[in-house]
Amino acid sequence: MTDRSETRPPYRDASRPWRLPDACTSEVQRLFSETPAESWHLCFPSFFAALSQGAIKRFGDKTPSVERILEYLATLHARDLAMACACADGSESAWNDFFAEFRNYLHVAAGAILRKPPEDPAAIELADSLFADLYGLSGGKAGGRSLFRYFHGRSSLKTWLRAVLTQRHIDAIRTGKKFDSLDETETDGRHRPVRELSIVQGPTDPYRETLLQRFREALSGALTGLAEKDRSRLQLYYVHDRTLAEVGREIGEHESSVSRNLERVRRELRATVEGILRAGKAAANGGPAIAGMDDAQVDQCFQYAAEDAGIDLDQLFAARKAGRSARPDRESGAREEL
Repeated sequence: MTDRSETRPPYRDASRPWRLPDACTSEVQRLFSETPAESWHLCFPSFFAALSQGAIKRFGDKTPSVERILEYLATLHARDLAMACACADGSESAWNDFFAEFRNYLHVAAGAILRKPPEDPAAIELADSLFADLYGLSGGKAGGRSLFRYFHGRSSLKTWLRAVLTQRHIDAIRTGKKFDSLDETETDGRHRPVRELSIVQGPTDPYRETLLQRFREALSGALTGLAEKDRSRLQLYYVHDRTLAEVGREIGEHESSVSRNLERVRRELRATVEGILRAGKAAANGGPAIAGMDDAQVDQCFQYAAEDAGIDLDQLFAARKAGRSARPDRESGAREEL
């Protein structure tokens, strides 16, 4: 008998493009209804196609069950994906909302990447240079090759935009290194060897580790305060990699209830973590007081946490299964959903 998890899915047949199973349509419609799709003039087929492409990227050559696909859909940033789809389709209203919501953020992110103030001309230039590629100007048609086509909603749009900015900056450094090496010569007139591009590293925010540590402490404190059953739900789903149905059988809930409760717990955890970060810490045992964070710093904490593989729910729960680690997509999904 052939193991379906190892078979090639229909979308590998170029003559028969793969799409999400019909059993997923109601969930896709629910996600679609929760976005401002109407005000952005985004049609359902476009959103459905984007989700199908995202599923192709997520599951690769494996044929997932409907249950796995539904669990994957539940982790997506649906509003961000709808905005990206609408922008890629050339919706003026979506672009207006995107500019209003993300332009200042991109300036701040570019400043952090360059270690310069957001208002520095270099930071503004790096951020604004991204818009033409996001707009997808090619052959006089907007959206034809928009970078938004590569966004699938698995991370937040903020996290994805920052990653794109970072990559553009690293590419610029590599290009500069390549041309510099051609111009520089040894004293005997021979060209110096081109430096390996793989060693070129993008600049890092000097406060990144401090913010990540604050986030780890806040998340650990928030997890400690959870009710036992809520801890069990998170532990079984994220640490032990159980399906919703398996979690439900273990704790005596229907899988739909498990899904709703997981979503509730994630919302409550985020609110608690934000509260801890904003509150700061009073001086204790002769140590210094730690000031609370403002909204921008809290947002930065969550962005860094979403990007950082070192924040491991296994460690926070201290209950790793022997010989089996949690799936990376589950770990990153948990961070991004917060």
